[in-house]
Amino acid sequence: MTDSVFTFLHVHSWTEFWWVMIGLLGQLLFTGRFLVQWLASERARRSVIPVAFWWFSIGGGLILLAYAIYRKDPVFILGQSMGVFIYIRNLWLIRAERRAV
Repeated sequence: MTDSVFTFLHVHSWTEFWWVMIGLLGQLLFTGRFLVQWLASERARRSVIPVAFWWFSIGGGLILLAYAIYRKDPVFILGQSMGVFIYIRNLWLIRAERRAV
């Protein structure tokens, strides 16, 4: 059973298996942000990006960045690290806007 799961996931050890699980969790969070955005937009009947979208983005982005670093994938590392800064900046802008009101 373990051999077939390892083969399916292209891993050779339990350490690699758990890193793939961490990567999948990050991807799940990252994908969940679109569900959050879609539902908020449907409720408002207009395009809305709720704060939860940015939190899901940061969570998924950081977890995927850790996974990319473990896998030593420079393209993936660059893509995720740049995104995390953008997500944090958006939350900072939202916070500044709320304080000004």
